[in-house]
Amino acid sequence: MSQIKQSLSWWCYANRGVEPAALLRAAAEIGYQGVELVGQEYWQLIKDHGLEIVSINGHGTIEDGLNRRGAKARITKEVQANLALAQQWNIPNLICFSGSRAGLDDELGAEITAENLRHIAPYAEDAGVTLVVELLNSKVDHADYQCDHTEWGVKVIEMVNSPRVKLLYDIYHMQIMEGDLIRTIQKYHQHFAHYHTAGNPGRHDLDDAQEIYYPPIVRAIIETGYEGYLGQEFVPKGDPVAALKAAYELCAV
Repeated sequence: MSQIKQSLSWWCYANRGVEPAALLRAAAEIGYQGVELVGQEYWQLIKDHGLEIVSINGHGTIEDGLNRRGAKARITKEVQANLALAQQWNIPNLICFSGSRAGLDDELGAEITAENLRHIAPYAEDAGVTLVVELLNSKVDHADYQCDHTEWGVKVIEMVNSPRVKLLYDIYHMQIMEGDLIRTIQKYHQHFAHYHTAGNPGRHDLDDAQEIYYPPIVRAIIETGYEGYLGQEFVPKGDPVAALKAAYELCAV
């Protein structure tokens, strides 16, 4: 049995030769406890298999996000609607995005992102749902994304100062941008409400063809007292069920 709760990001494993019900049944049998980033049409099926819905997107889009004052009204409306769904379905996390720089200075971008998050934070606090701003790499997958370094994200979270606004520390993305994963987790874990995985390079299986060795990273997360989910978010090179089983066992330290 895993010492940390594990979830799977639906988009990585669905539509890869395994029917939805079979994928969920296999995940539950492996030991997974939750599913992330999954369309609402599958939510009841997920619950029927004894799994939780761990996260959904709080707003759109990755590129047009919280770092623009003109986005406040739209994002507020979208987040409020998704908070209502999260309350109804007991979803603990809404994933949020800084948006692309598009020429915006990092200091000003942090100030605007925090300003917009302070505006919507009371809604999340009332709902008992956490807004997690995702750290993404701007080197390979999301060119020009602004929340691409941990310290920038931490600065924003500290300016917001809400128990319901935290970071999603994506291990794959931050390996690309920074490395020094364990030390970063130890230093900033109080600002991290969720974690994602994937192998680097390639964003594939957590195997010996990539450079991240996950067991000590997972142990470091557990040692912080973290009680949330570790979300497997890699694109499998082969059979998705076999890949999910191998990743689960590797991280079940």
